[in-house]
Amino acid sequence: MIKGFIAGLVVANAFEWFAHKYVLHGIHRKGQTRFSPIPRSMRSHWEHHREVRKAEFSDYGYVEGLQNWRTRNEVGSLVIVASVFGLAFYPISKAMSLATLYSACNYYYVHRRAHLEPEWAKRKIPWHYDHHMNSNQDANWCVTRPWFDYVMGTRVISSPELQEQNPLGIHLPAPVSQALTTGIHRIFPVKWVVKP
Repeated sequence: MIKGFIAGLVVANAFEWFAHKYVLHGIHRKGQTRFSPIPRSMRSHWEHHREVRKAEFSDYGYVEGLQNWRTRNEVGSLVIVASVFGLAFYPISKAMSLATLYSACNYYYVHRRAHLEPEWAKRKIPWHYDHHMNSNQDANWCVTRPWFDYVMGTRVISSPELQEQNPLGIHLPAPVSQALTTGIHRIFPVKWVVKP
């Protein structure tokens, strides 16, 4: 049961990374606009980016709730993805299916709270703060945990204040966190913003 749930969390984090990079941001095409298989979601996401940059990481859409089309789009997308993955995993592992549903709910909670409480986001999910406020918004794709940003080499840290305690993005005792960070950085070296 526990192994299946953890596997579901890992798959959900990988999908979070993939969907954010390729669906929400779109694929760069030389001389053309970015391509997304779901253009409405990409348009919604880029509007979210513009709002967050103007409002110092806040997004009024979360205050408006489901009256805001971007919030409806995000919630609807999460329901569809959680349903598809949840149903697909159910015959294989009920725990993986449950992890999918948990991950969708957790994603919405964390993302919404981050953009309603920017100081909380800086402390708890600095990788997402870096995604929006860093000079390079084509990095730091994970929202809930930075796992696949480390695996894929896309975690780019802009300042020491925005470096998470450890690459798992989970609060651990300091000695455990330090040992884990040292070990993971040997395999997946951390990247820093290059200052001009």
